[in-house]
Parts: sequence; structure tokens; C-alpha cells
Amino acid sequence: MSLVPLVLVVLAALIHATWNLLAKRAASAGAAFLFVSNVVACVVYLPWVIWLLATHDQIWSWPIALCLVASATIHLVYSLCLQRGYQVADLSVVYPIARGTGPLLSSVGAFILLRETPSAQGIFGLLAVVAGIGFITTQGDLSAFRRPRGLDGLRWGTATGSLIAGYTVVDGYCVKMLGIHPVVLDWLSNLLRFFMLAPIVLSNWSRAKEKMKGHWWLAFWVGLLSPLSYILVLSAIEMGAPLSLVAPAREMSMMVGALFGMLILGERVTAWRVVGCAILIGGVVLLGSAKA
Repeated sequence: MSLVPLVLVVLAALIHATWNLLAKRAASAGAAFLFVSNVVACVVYLPWVIWLLATHDQIWSWPIALCLVASATIHLVYSLCLQRGYQVADLSVVYPIARGTGPLLSSVGAFILLRETPSAQGIFGLLAVVAGIGFITTQGDLSAFRRPRGLDGLRWGTATGSLIAGYTVVDGYCVKMLGIHPVVLDWLSNLLRFFMLAPIVLSNWSRAKEKMKGHWWLAFWVGLLSPLSYILVLSAIEMGAPLSLVAPAREMSMMVGALFGMLILGERVTAWRVVGCAILIGGVVLLGSAKA
């Protein structure tokens, strides 16, 4: 992976950790929060999409349409799982498990569907990233998941991570194989999710507004930052960065998440997490210098 795609992926990781922190604070709003943030994303990024469609040739086909529907569906289920996980468990449990499960499965998908073959250095980097996430998640104590509500975070985190793997492979295929611009792909996926959520939320808008009390600005920032973080990742893929290396490299957001947990949420950061962050950083460096 060359320098520019690596920088894009690192920046995306920082933004991703930030919007997840905001989403955690608004977890109680559920589908209403997702709907409002989705509307923000559609409105804010519309001028960019219009400019791209006006200045770039885009060939449309049934495979592209099916890909967009698949992407929108997986992203919606992912968002609902993530919000539910944040309702029943801590950010420091759901987020690392989700981010740890995703790269493993998405890399396998990339190897099978996109026929990517990483170098030995890339494989070591991938393993280091996953190992670092494991240390950060468990803090060296697997019994943490046997405590009350501990398995809730494990279940929802694993489900979310599986969906991350799904949309990473689908969207990577859309960008690399079908030639859809990353911004256009993300915006159309958001638009489809708007129509999927609208009947559910608007059928009881008064209840939705009640749930959104105190969360409107959080929804605005999530709507602004969430697409940006993912557009940066898709742009890295469009530049030729191997999906099997991009997916785990994104997981350096775990380092940022650990800092957020310590500095903002007041979570205890042990030596295990420090070691995990060090291993994770080493993995990202290996991935950045590896050639697939």
C-alpha cells in the first residue's frame, strides 16, 4: 500500500472512532437517530454527487443496481446492530469486537472474491493488527465476558463485525470491479437507506422527536463524519490499495478508541491495552509498507 492510500485510511480511522463515540452517546435514540443522521448525509453530500455525475462518465447497469441495493441493506442492518450494541453494552466492548471481527472476514472475502494475494509482510501485519485488537478488547482477561451483560457486547460486536466484512467486500467490488465513484456509491447507498427507514420512523414521528431530544447535533455530526470516513476508505481502494490490507489497517481506530475511553468516558486503560495499541501500530506500519 503506497503512502497516499495509507494516509487516507489512517485519517478515516480517526474520523470513524470520533463518530462512533458520538453515536454511543445517542444510542438510546435508536432508528430515529439513524434516520436523522442519514438525512443529514444525503443533504450535505448532494452537491458533491451532482458535480461528480456532471463531470464524470458513469455507466449504469443491473449489476450496479443490485450492488447498490445489497450495499444499502447491509449498511442499514449494520447501523441498527451497532446502535443496539451501544444500547446494551459499553463502547470499549462493542467497538473493538466489531472492528476486530470485520477485518478477518473481509480479508477472507477479498482473497476469495477479488483474488487478492497479499505478501508475507502483509499477512504478518494483518495478524499483528488482529492480535493488538484482541489485547485491547480483553485486557488479558477473558473472564470479562462472563460478567453480567458481558456477552451482550460480544454478541452484538460479532454481529456488527460480520456485517462490516459484508459491506466492505460488496462496496470494494462496486468500486474496483464496477467502477462506481466512492462518493456516488456512498451517497446512493445512503439515499436507499433513507427510503428503507422512512416508513418506520415517519409512521410515529412524534415518538421519534421525543427520542431525539438532546441528540440533534450529535446526529448532524454523525451524518457529516460517517460518510466521510468511509469515502476515504473507498478512495484508497479506488487508488489500487488491496482490500485485504485496507480492511485491517482501518482498525488503528482502536488506538483512538482506547484514548477516547480513557480521556472522555473515564474507562480504565491497563498495561494490556497499551501493549495492544503498540502491536496494532506495528501492524499498521507493516501493512503500509507491504506490497500485495
